[in-house]
Amino acid sequence: MISKGEQVIREWYRQKNWTQFAFQKEMADAYLSGFSGLLNAPTGSGKTFALFLPFLADFINKHPENYTTQKNNGLLMLWITPLRALTNDIKKAMQEVCNDIGLPWTILTRTGDTSAADKAALKKKLPEVLLTTPESLHLMLAQKEYPKMFQNLQVVVIDEWHELLGTKRGVQVELGLSKLKTRSPLGEGWGGLRIWGISATIGNLEQAAEVLLGNDFPAERIKMVRANLDKKLDIRSVIPENIENYSWAGHIGVKLLPQVMEIVARSKTTLIFTNTRSQSEIWYHAILDNYPEYAGVMAMHHGSLDNELRNWVEQALHAEALKVVVCTSSLDLGVDFRPVDTVVQVGSPKGVARFMQRAGRSGHHPGAVSRAYFVPTHSLELLEGAALKQAIKQGVFESRDPMLLTMDVLIQYMVTLAVSDGFRADELYSEVKSTFAFADLRRDEFNQLLDFITNGGKTLAQYDEFLKVEIENGLYKVNSRRVAMRHRLSIGTITSELSIRVKWLSGGSLGTIEEGFVAKLKPGNTFWFAGRSLEFIRVKEMTAYVKKSNAKKGLIPSWAGGRMPLSSQLSAVFRDKLDEVAHGIEQDIEVKALKPLFDLQAQLSHLPQRHEFLIESFKSREGHHLLFYPFEGRLVHEGMASLLAYRISKIKPASFSIAMNDYGFELLTDEDIPIEKALEDVAFFSIENLLDDIQSSLNSNEMARRRFRDIAHIGGLVFTGYPGQPVKNKHLQASTSLLFEVFNEYEPDNLLVRQAYNEALAFQLEEFRLRAALQRISTQTIVLKTIERPTPFAFPIMVDSLGRERLTTETMEERIAKLARNYAVDDTEKLPKTRNRKPGITRKKGF
Repeated sequence: MISKGEQVIREWYRQKNWTQFAFQKEMADAYLSGFSGLLNAPTGSGKTFALFLPFLADFINKHPENYTTQKNNGLLMLWITPLRALTNDIKKAMQEVCNDIGLPWTILTRTGDTSAADKAALKKKLPEVLLTTPESLHLMLAQKEYPKMFQNLQVVVIDEWHELLGTKRGVQVELGLSKLKTRSPLGEGWGGLRIWGISATIGNLEQAAEVLLGNDFPAERIKMVRANLDKKLDIRSVIPENIENYSWAGHIGVKLLPQVMEIVARSKTTLIFTNTRSQSEIWYHAILDNYPEYAGVMAMHHGSLDNELRNWVEQALHAEALKVVVCTSSLDLGVDFRPVDTVVQVGSPKGVARFMQRAGRSGHHPGAVSRAYFVPTHSLELLEGAALKQAIKQGVFESRDPMLLTMDVLIQYMVTLAVSDGFRADELYSEVKSTFAFADLRRDEFNQLLDFITNGGKTLAQYDEFLKVEIENGLYKVNSRRVAMRHRLSIGTITSELSIRVKWLSGGSLGTIEEGFVAKLKPGNTFWFAGRSLEFIRVKEMTAYVKKSNAKKGLIPSWAGGRMPLSSQLSAVFRDKLDEVAHGIEQDIEVKALKPLFDLQAQLSHLPQRHEFLIESFKSREGHHLLFYPFEGRLVHEGMASLLAYRISKIKPASFSIAMNDYGFELLTDEDIPIEKALEDVAFFSIENLLDDIQSSLNSNEMARRRFRDIAHIGGLVFTGYPGQPVKNKHLQASTSLLFEVFNEYEPDNLLVRQAYNEALAFQLEEFRLRAALQRISTQTIVLKTIERPTPFAFPIMVDSLGRERLTTETMEERIAKLARNYAVDDTEKLPKTRNRKPGITRKKGF
């Protein structure tokens, strides 16, 4: 028999003239039966309704006679999203459903953008549904008597769980859920509180559900609901007209602007995705200069722009007022822009799942076609385009490995609870152990953290600043109002370079840029930001004041964390495609277009097959060059280059210069390299003594020190400042470096220092992938080729080496041109240009 709630929901679908998908029905059955779990559905498939409507049906079933008059129910649903931008769309959709079926409910949001007045109002009267972020959830847990807020909670939904998994924000969610389940009024432990995650397709969905629900969740109460919708994808690569003359290196891609604008002209609304904020500024500037008719129907969207500007862009997209938006990952997730019918990806997204996510921004409703174009920024990236299409066809998606034992996040969480109502050690240890992230946390480690927040640990006991928590009858509590206020201001795990706000002299904010970029500006300098040419006036109180400039040339700000490495899944498919090329298989349009380049590679050197590993060697006026091609991504190559250089130096002492890209790396020295002798040693590519050799070959101390900066911020060792009065970046770096040195010398077993070394191995070197790559190479046939001049594989790596810091009076373009001339056989065989940006645009550094 159909329940009252299900009748109401079916009638709502009928009035909308919508058909309920099979997965939405399955989701409703699972929810109404009391299950928790994970909903796997592609973007634009109706996944929000799939979870929200069963929740409404459940409420109606409990109040069948008076659900239309049942008001002031308290907080019933908590909906957690990774991005603030997602909350507005979801809130609007939920409120519309409630209004349609006559539920007198309030749907509200609580994020970093919520005003102080609205947050205060939330404390007095809670909505039935609250949309929030991981950081805001922890801020709620930091309030006095926070359990009252959650006393009626029925369900917690974590949207876009795949984006949070594998990050410290995901660990924040795990810890928050561990507290909510023990505070559930519906019974001890999991009682009747339901927890559901929503995730796009990733390679480890089962593990994603396990991480979300924790270690103590009964397996018989878990459901995995899969949409299994055949999402229609139309993916095409934009092929340069003369591939022989297209750049062999670079990451801007503006040379293909005419072809991209033809796509824009044929489409209703287009999102042009770039991988970095700098690149989006450059593309916006180039379109405005070359296609001025788009002024007024074009906008830009990235994370450093002012929130009001971003909101305006999102509203204009909804209103179909924009023809094209140049954007970054700030528009990757869940926002429903139905007018968007085309996505253009500039440069390789370096991951299959990321490309799928962006492609899904077009045709963002059930049954629609997602149309995406891949625009290579250099020649070999076309093969990445072919690999992307193959990976999507085969259903090869990246896994998101969960983070474990992130002690900095746990320290922050412990102080959060101490700031509110306090905690008892045994109870908290049991709760924390129930999470996936801290399942292996030992009691002695937990006790170290307790000692750290109360006594400063072994090293910092003499400094009152680190004695934050007091113990009263076994209750760990923060009694200092100053400590509590500073902690609430510091809650979160997103760390970045210190930002300076950019404002007009006349008033009004444009967004933020990093302190390091502003420090190099002098009054009167021109730079491009937020799509405008700006003249720098002065800096005052962490604000850069600017006025409009008519200059056509200017610097483009750069932000930290620009380059992403190839994912392991995409690099594996890339090698498969290269094997097809080596066997003469030309079934992809991208491979056919690249035939002249591959023919040249085969002529000058060799095209490696699946079972082969290519090494190239040649001499030049610069010295002796060795080039290796693992095709494993930039981070793996950085570690492997240093490792192999160290192992060669044990045979013959030498100093090496190292350069790398996503396809390979170069070792350059002024003396002959005994590579043949090194290859005779079976230990050259061995994983034996790998960690010891890594420690010897790399400055692991410096890498760990860099990781420790963020750990110190999150763990509350340094205070970044009050709003409008941030501590200068150089002071923060000095403070964290000093703490790192002190711990290293006097407390080598410090958990935060140990975490810094572990993170350096896992994230800066991708040690697991490096180990797997070495194992693969050790089984392959080594092909050593002595070449006369750089090959199409080698030249981009050598160009990358020009980005190193060195004293020079030549521009980057002049240095690349000289490099091309030096290695060309004659004037007819000059290598193509490596930079394809618009004249007049200059950047701080790089390609």
